[in-house]
Amino acid sequence: MKNLFTKFKYSIQADLHDLFDKKVEKNPIKMLNHYIREAEKQTEQTGKLLARQAQLKKELELQLSQAAEMLEKREKQLQLALGTEEAELVTFAQEEVSAYTARKHTLLTSIDAANVEYFALERKFETMKHKIKDMKVRQLQLMGKENVVRANRQMDKVLTSNNNENFDELSTYIDELSENIERKYEITSFETRLAQLEKEQKLIEQPK
Repeated sequence: MKNLFTKFKYSIQADLHDLFDKKVEKNPIKMLNHYIREAEKQTEQTGKLLARQAQLKKELELQLSQAAEMLEKREKQLQLALGTEEAELVTFAQEEVSAYTARKHTLLTSIDAANVEYFALERKFETMKHKIKDMKVRQLQLMGKENVVRANRQMDKVLTSNNNENFDELSTYIDELSENIERKYEITSFETRLAQLEKEQKLIEQPK
């Protein structure tokens, strides 16, 4: 498990160096997305191994329980054997007690070490998950900055001096067009009024 976390650590460092060394890359967000996905995959794999380590620790504890139970049983049997004065039976019982005593001691030592290692790995695993969450926050920050840059570029294109001149020309054209329309409307109104007057005059001049 320690080798796994060491491998993960150096893999992350290598990926980071690769991430920042690729200056020719035009899409840093795409690279960061790929990096986060890879980190998530490794974290998921590590989580499975951590779960496996917990299962192995439980198996050690089960073996300890069984060894302790058998040791207690053999110790009682040894006392019974000693009462029979049968040398071979006593020897067998003593060897069994010694074997289970040694096994119990070995399992206790292994479980203590497994507990220390498991909790240390668990803390590192939680740290890994927090790091990924932090990277996702940085990802959002980078996306926001990229969006601002793109927006500024678009606005700069619109607000360049040439475009300002184009806007001024367009505004002048619209003003002229509006004046022409108003002038034509006035002329049309005058012509309509004159035609009406002519019509009224003809009605007046008609003989009764």
